[in-house]
Parts: sequence; C-alpha cells; structure tokens
Amino acid sequence: MQFSPRPTLQVHVAQTGECYACAGDESLLRGMLRLGRRGIPAGCVSGGCGVCKVRIVEGSVRPLGPVSRAHVSLDEEARGYTLACRVAPTAAVRLEVAGRLAKPFSGTCAAAAPAHPPTTQPKET
Repeated sequence: MQFSPRPTLQVHVAQTGECYACAGDESLLRGMLRLGRRGIPAGCVSGGCGVCKVRIVEGSVRPLGPVSRAHVSLDEEARGYTLACRVAPTAAVRLEVAGRLAKPFSGTCAAAAPAHPPTTQPKET
C-alpha cells in the first residue's frame, strides 16, 4: 500500500511575502496553524470572532461554512474579504491580512500565486 499525501496549494501572505502549503480540504487558517506558522491572526478558529479576517487578492477559495455578517458584510465579501477559518483554497491564493499583522512567520514563497481576480465557489450541499 502506497501513502499519498493530500495535494496542497500555495497560500501567499502579501504583507510578508511569505507562503505556506494548504490542502484543498482544510481552511486557510488551519493549514497555516498545522505548519506552526503565525502569519494570519488566530482566535476561535470557527468563525465566531473575526480575528482571521483576510482579503483574497488573487486565486480562489470555497466556503467551508457560513461567514458571520457581524465580521464580513456582503459588501466586503464582494470585495474579496472573508474569514480564513471558513474557506479552503481551490487554487493558489494571495491574501492580505485585514487586521494588524502582529507576528509574521518565517519562510519565503518561491513563486507568487497566479495573477487573476479572486473567486469564491458556491458551497456544495
């Protein structure tokens, strides 16, 4: 029996120029935390606090669950804002942390994400 690791996509944090690999079935925040990184602020890790608010600059993500309108308005969502704990990548992602980036993590990104507008795919039911 051969072990096959989950395919990953690169997530690039614009403020630091650094990146990490994230599986397509895990949230952007969980992928970062799994690797011991600290580029995106983490709070409750379930969408309730809004601490991990980011803007998807390039690439695409899919929802893993609802995003609280208390933290991301419809207008903000239309401009690419979301909570990193509530979305998973479907393509390489370049993001900006919406709040203060208190503790950047180490390790540089070899290649930036492709330059195309962010898209959010509908949640599968």
